[in-house]
Amino acid sequence: MSLVRDSSLVWLATGVVGVSFGAVSVAGGLPVWVPVVMSLVVYAGSAQFSAVGVLLAGGGPAAAAATGLLLNTRTAAFSLAVADVLGSGRVSRFLGAHLVTDETVAFALAQDDPVRRRQAFWISGLGLFTVWNIGVLGGALAGGALGDTARYGLDAAFPAVLVALVLPQVRADAVVRRCALAGAGVAVAVTPAVPSGVPVLLALGGLLLFRRRPGGEDGAA
Repeated sequence: MSLVRDSSLVWLATGVVGVSFGAVSVAGGLPVWVPVVMSLVVYAGSAQFSAVGVLLAGGGPAAAAATGLLLNTRTAAFSLAVADVLGSGRVSRFLGAHLVTDETVAFALAQDDPVRRRQAFWISGLGLFTVWNIGVLGGALAGGALGDTARYGLDAAFPAVLVALVLPQVRADAVVRRCALAGAGVAVAVTPAVPSGVPVLLALGGLLLFRRRPGGEDGAA
């Protein structure tokens, strides 16, 4: 299936990052079950890395949880963007909400057909969840033996795939392009001064340029 083929690169990048997360967590002194359970329950890469970073730096569980929650607030906007593809049942909406990530939302919204958009969300979401957790488990079991996976450059596949997914929409819609450029500008400007993951959250400020015209058409403020 083409959707599986198109998702495979994202899955590969996710697995690499998952292995790195599991290895870093255990090598830093956390027991194996911490990154494994966190990946099943929290399932948010940037939030997990930040929370573990707080714990390894000597911070308490409350500070780690607060950091993760702050970084994950951006998924509220993502959930609104894909609310129509989650289905109407409570179970499907609950499971779908747990699978909402930057990658699944971008992959779903890149599809023009509503049916294909729903299929893309669930295929990419379930695949990502599976590969991420397998990667984290493998990395946690391996501990520090793997070294720094970032030196192989495979982590660059993650942002590259995201750009490829959103580029068609950015090129086709002038309003989306203005919002995206404004958000990117904000993210780049604050990156040196804020923790990892926060620039993405602040980039949502680009949506302030988006408004609805009286006639129902989209426009820029």
